[in-house]
Parts: sequence; structure tokens; C-alpha cells
Amino acid sequence: MAGNPRRCRAEVIAVRVSYNRPMPARITDLPRLLGASELKPVWLIAGAEHLLVLEAADRLRARSRELGYVEREIHDVDNRFDWNELAMSGAAMSLFATRRVIELRMPTGKPGKEGSAAISAWCADPPPDTLLLITAQEWSKQHEGAWYAAVDRAGVAMPVWPLKREELPGWISARMKMHGVKATRDAIELLAERTEGNLLAAAQEIDKLALLVGDAVLDIDMLETSVADDARFDAFRLTDAAITGDATRALRMVGGLRAEGAEAIPLLGWLLNQLRVLSRLAHAGGNLNQAFKTERIWDAKQAGFKRALQAGNAAHWERCIVQVGRIDRIAKGRADGDVWREIERLITAIAIPRRGAELLGAA
Repeated sequence: MAGNPRRCRAEVIAVRVSYNRPMPARITDLPRLLGASELKPVWLIAGAEHLLVLEAADRLRARSRELGYVEREIHDVDNRFDWNELAMSGAAMSLFATRRVIELRMPTGKPGKEGSAAISAWCADPPPDTLLLITAQEWSKQHEGAWYAAVDRAGVAMPVWPLKREELPGWISARMKMHGVKATRDAIELLAERTEGNLLAAAQEIDKLALLVGDAVLDIDMLETSVADDARFDAFRLTDAAITGDATRALRMVGGLRAEGAEAIPLLGWLLNQLRVLSRLAHAGGNLNQAFKTERIWDAKQAGFKRALQAGNAAHWERCIVQVGRIDRIAKGRADGDVWREIERLITAIAIPRRGAELLGAA
């Protein structure tokens, strides 16, 4: 039976509209967008990866100054913010007859009904010689609404998504090149592993390495030496010692951290990360080489993980993960116990799995 001609025609039009709708800008588009002779009048830069959002906004501000946007007005948006201020800012004349940047710092990325209407109204008729920059520290597909679509039509909507695990080494490599640091692939992989999920920490390490390494090619040994006195890396050395079975060294490091008044919770985060890796490797079965590639564990570290996997089975690593949760509750005052004593038990169970049942059972 023939379809309804009007319905078919409407569906074709809808498909054409969806294909013609521009895709949101990506952060990789920023150099091209900033290279234009004139900037778009409205910008949204939003995402939970705060370093990327901050640096993208800084680059936009720098380019706007080059183009004569001298004045800058900042509005911090919270639940008490009066959205009439945005309209009044747009209607106000520049004090010095110069171009202006008006910033809306909207941490949650949710302007509410009144804010959505105010932003949409601005985008429908942007004031001349004025650039509106909206930044947010939270973003997801659920944030997209009428105001987001209005920004997308009038200017640049740029959601900044967190880097995927496999993208981090490339980001580190590019940043090293920008700072004149030459590094081996293994060194880049090591820094990526040890700063995973924390671009700010990676950026800080690269800044430091740029001063320390000079013209030399950074390798794993140089990287380890460069960060030897950095407390942020104590957790990495501790877990390395435990996984390779050096219980004495690992426990000595736990004692040192405790004596220095180190915080337990950041240490627990990295321990949990590595235990989850061990659990996934234990469930990989005979395809361990592929699992090592997936987990980005390079050759120099594989021997330690193989030793741990031979000494402890998947159930053991799951019990260790449960123990991390218990220690976390103690550290946050939600359970009774001595945090550092329980960490010592956990580290011993990682280094010597055959004692794991006894130690974790005693917890």
C-alpha cells in the first residue's frame, strides 16, 4: 500500500534538516575558529575536564584582546543570580567605546527556565561589539536544551569531553612537543598511567620536566628520577613494590607515608585503580598479551603483573577491592578501625596473596 505523500515529503525534509544541522564544535576546531578575522558573538565552552575548558577559554580571551575586545565583565551564576543583569549588560554602552567580553560563569551548566530564556533572547539579537562567553564545569547530553540550540545557531557551542584512556598519551605527547620536551614512547606511557584522570597533574609534570630535561630525550629512568621527590608519585612506587612482591619495601613506604601525615584517601584511589586492573587481567584467561595491550601495560611492567596473577586468583583481587571500600569508609569516619593498619594488611595481601585470606579475614 502506497504511503501518505505528505508524510513522506515531511520525513524527507526532516532528514535533510538533520543532515544540514552543523555539528557542535570540538576543541580541536579551536585554532581554526580563533584564526578567523572576526569572532562569533556567542561562545559556550563547557565540560568536566577543567584544564581543557580553562585553557580553551584563555585562548579565546587572548584572541579577543587582539581583536580589540578590551573591556571584560564577569557574572558568576548561582541560584540567586538575577538574569536581568545579562540584558542590562547587553543594553549598556561601553565606557570607552571599545569592544567588550561579557562572561557568564555557570558551574552547573544549567541556567534554569529564566536563564534559558535570557540566553536565547541574547542569541536572537546579539549586541554589537560584544562577545558573550559562557563557561560551565559540568556537561552532558542532558544539558542540551533550547538555550544551547540558540548558542549553537548564533555562535560556537563547544562541549569539552574528558579524554578517553587511549587519547591521553597523544595529549601528553602533543603537550610535551609544545614545551620542547622530547620523550620515548615508554616514558609517555608511564606518565599517562601515573596521571590518568588528572590532566592538571600531567600538565604540571610536563612543565617541570621541560625545565629539568633540557635537550635530552626523556626515558623511563629519567622520568622516575625526575619525580623521585614528588609526593604525588609515592602511591605509584608503593603499588609497584606490592605488585612485584616486594612486601618489605612496600610496607616501609606505608610507614613513611603515615609518618609524614599523608592522606589515605588519594592513596586508596590509586590502589583501587591497580586492583581493578589485576582483576580484569585475572578474568582475561589465556589471552593475557592482548589484555596487557588493552590495559596499556608495557613490557617492563608485565613481569610484575604476571607474578601477581600467578600468586593470586580473580577471587583474591576481588576481596582486595572489597577491602579498599572498607578502608575508605574508615578514612571517612563511617566505620571503626585503624586506617593505616588496614592499609598495611591490604598491601601485604597484594604482595603475598597466599596470606591474603588470613589478612583480609582479620579485617
